[in-house]
Amino acid sequence: MTFSELLEISISTNLEFSEIILAQEMMETGRDPQKVKEALRKLMYVMLEEAEKNYGKEFNTLTNLTGNNGSKLSNAVPYMMSEFNHVATVVAISMGESNASMGRIVACPTAGSCGVMPGALYALKYVKKASDDELLKSFIVASGIGNVVAKRATLSGAAGGCQAEIGTATAMASSMITYYFSRDPVKVGNAAAISLKSLMGLVCDPVGGFVEVPCVKRNGSAVNVAIACAEMALAGIESVIPFDDVVNAMYNVGKSLPESLRETAIGGIAGTKSAQEIVEKIREKWDSKN
Repeated sequence: MTFSELLEISISTNLEFSEIILAQEMMETGRDPQKVKEALRKLMYVMLEEAEKNYGKEFNTLTNLTGNNGSKLSNAVPYMMSEFNHVATVVAISMGESNASMGRIVACPTAGSCGVMPGALYALKYVKKASDDELLKSFIVASGIGNVVAKRATLSGAAGGCQAEIGTATAMASSMITYYFSRDPVKVGNAAAISLKSLMGLVCDPVGGFVEVPCVKRNGSAVNVAIACAEMALAGIESVIPFDDVVNAMYNVGKSLPESLRETAIGGIAGTKSAQEIVEKIREKWDSKN
């Protein structure tokens, strides 16, 4: 089902949008909506637990190219960021570094983009003091946005570039924030569309094939895109292009990306001279241990 179809149901029935998404899941898969809701609640709690545990923590990652960025940011006094943005960014980076050190994450929608949703979720919980029940409704709406992308396009960096991974995560986080503050499905669609458009064309170019550079810091910047796009939507700014069309465009852009820019560690940042030198040093270090 398209987002526009979900929106039409919402307008015609005036039902809670999160309940519409759960009902649609039942129609498509036959799963009990209450069981789906409780499964999503568990995932949400895992996100919050891991965000709390890993907030500003230092990690030993496989390559040591990352691992202390979340710690640096958590210990810094922001020059410009609000508390909400700062907390969300620390969590997003920390979760990316946790993933790079084989920590427990929720791949939402993928491991490489695992920091964006927890960043927004944790900031809502601990800065805005959101209740679990209200958070869950917004979390379900975000899952609905992710499901639309998964069904109509792709979530895979290998298939569609980083726009499919971090772009979708950003659209999900932005829609979650927007729904929490507005309960307005129309604004949710605008937030998701503006977010995904903002990251349209982003390539997947992990240095050495490791989900560290530039992946970890992209999570940190992406959660701020999500917040900014939510603010725009909440202010009444509309996306000229509807979300469903943006999803289709993202898919077509992904198909047009060369293989070198789709998770092969050949092009983009991964193809730079400095990146190649870094990878060679890592190989030499590993070889010396064997």
